[in-house]
Amino acid sequence: MSNLDVRPPLTECGGRADVTAEPVRELLQGRSVQLGESSEVRRLLPTLGRRMVGAWCFVDHYGPDDIVDQPGMRIPPHPHIGLQTVSWLLDGEVLHRDSLGSLQTLRPGTLGVMTAGHGIAHSEESPAAHSATLHGAQLWVALPDGARETKPNWEFHADLPVLEDGGLRATVFMGEMAGARSAGTTFSPLVGVDLTLAAGGDARLPLEPDFEYAVLTTLGTANVDGVDLAPGSLLYLGCGRSELRVNAASASHMLLLGGEPFEEEIVMWWNFVARTGEEIGAARADWTDAARRFGEVHGYAGDRLPAPALPATRLKARGRVR
Repeated sequence: MSNLDVRPPLTECGGRADVTAEPVRELLQGRSVQLGESSEVRRLLPTLGRRMVGAWCFVDHYGPDDIVDQPGMRIPPHPHIGLQTVSWLLDGEVLHRDSLGSLQTLRPGTLGVMTAGHGIAHSEESPAAHSATLHGAQLWVALPDGARETKPNWEFHADLPVLEDGGLRATVFMGEMAGARSAGTTFSPLVGVDLTLAAGGDARLPLEPDFEYAVLTTLGTANVDGVDLAPGSLLYLGCGRSELRVNAASASHMLLLGGEPFEEEIVMWWNFVARTGEEIGAARADWTDAARRFGEVHGYAGDRLPAPALPATRLKARGRVR
């Protein structure tokens, strides 16, 4: 999962200054961003209106794309620090390679979690023989200070807990809900749940009042807490909820993302999450010199992704307060 912007903006976030301590219904619209050689995504976090939801700091929704006669996803080797990538597919396949030597094909319903920690590089691509449709979400989780220098790691989970009620099928892919816990490693209190709602379905999801939440709709038109959401929409819900009602006249699909508000102030730039501009600059320099920190990704048929130029402005973590 990568931010492939050639002029990536500096994003300063974290802290509790704009965390809504009570329930709200704040609809966020994504923007279109080119991803790799042949894919376009809807970027929903960070946006001008909302930087984070719990520790979730980056959300791209892509597809459904018809790639029957196309190469599909082609994301060259690129680096990460200070975050986890969470790969979640709804249709199709993605082949993951990384500088630890991992090689894994991800499919719908399977979870790939890559903990970048001090530094890792990876690539993602559709296999040569792939399904006709590609659809999924690219998600990042900011690592708290005590974990952001941890050793890099890749994990894959094909057996995830599922809850069913009122026409709703809920797969817990990160964190915990209603006693169902994902095997995916987390470093702060958070949750990620895949929600499939049958036509006419009507259900209530148990929530943690201390968490802030958002719902991303990916297929169909769902009603979330009284708000009709078209595909590609992100509804920020704030904190203070003990349950959430979801219903739909036709079959729908959503992702529920939530977590304890992230108190630490961070700097996000390109594919790096850090605390200072100096850390960002050092990571960029290490990627430019292939011999340092990130290692090599073997097997991808193409060059590494070059790092963009650093912005002229000083990189500084200022949290959510402008």
